[in-house]
Amino acid sequence: MSLHIGEIQKLEIVKRVEFGVYLAEPGDRENKVLLPAKQVPEAAKVGDVMEVFLYKDSKDRLIATTRRPKLIMGEVALLKVAQLGKIGAFLDWGLEKDLLLPFKQQRGKVKEGDEVLVSLYVDKSERLCATMNVYENLLSDSPYHKEDRVTGRVYEMSDRFGAFVAVDDKYSALIPKQELFGEVEYGQIVNARVVKVQDDGRLTLSIREKAYLQIDADAEKILKLLDSYEGSLPFTDKSAPEVIKHETGMSKNEFKRAIGHLLKERKVEIGEKSIRRL
Repeated sequence: MSLHIGEIQKLEIVKRVEFGVYLAEPGDRENKVLLPAKQVPEAAKVGDVMEVFLYKDSKDRLIATTRRPKLIMGEVALLKVAQLGKIGAFLDWGLEKDLLLPFKQQRGKVKEGDEVLVSLYVDKSERLCATMNVYENLLSDSPYHKEDRVTGRVYEMSDRFGAFVAVDDKYSALIPKQELFGEVEYGQIVNARVVKVQDDGRLTLSIREKAYLQIDADAEKILKLLDSYEGSLPFTDKSAPEVIKHETGMSKNEFKRAIGHLLKERKVEIGEKSIRRL
């Protein structure tokens, strides 16, 4: 079939009717699609070529529109949840009929008014639907280089790999598991540093500064943590890495560097089982 749902195509007017015009690929009169009369230019005539988007209307009929939706096949877009229904959420994508985001294609619970990052796919009934599984449609040709600062949206969390991020809501990036510190969660907007541009163009990010820049920030964080514990932490730099990570969001090595910095400045002292603020 020469008509592609979810895509913008240049089609020829092959027939005029009272309720619109029928469009088809040049040379293919068998596969036609209707463009409703209200969207047909007054001067349009048989033989003219028009650029239209193809989707299914509320009666599941393939139909053309001259409007360009906010999302087409192969793209990623941030769309607002217009309403919730029994089978999923409905997104405003700039057409009369809202776009369905089925429950099975959601990441976490969405609610009316939320903005969600989605791509298009065709379901088993050959209808266009949205999915929050956007990895395959993110771009890998970003303008960014190593050490650039970027802003992105976390669109997936993986215990194995880390946090998958859409930089500028369109470029593919990953914060590796070993670079995850503090609370990072789905949907969060993160400011990060590019630590590597992979051979395929995808970005590897870190939400921490270089070690020599991070020590001061970590030391300040520990002092604030000490204040919240009334001046004494119930663990030391010799405690298990899991304990340190859970309490501070730092790796054991980073914690030890920051504590060493505070010791030199005589702001803390270390006991057998605790660290006390001076």
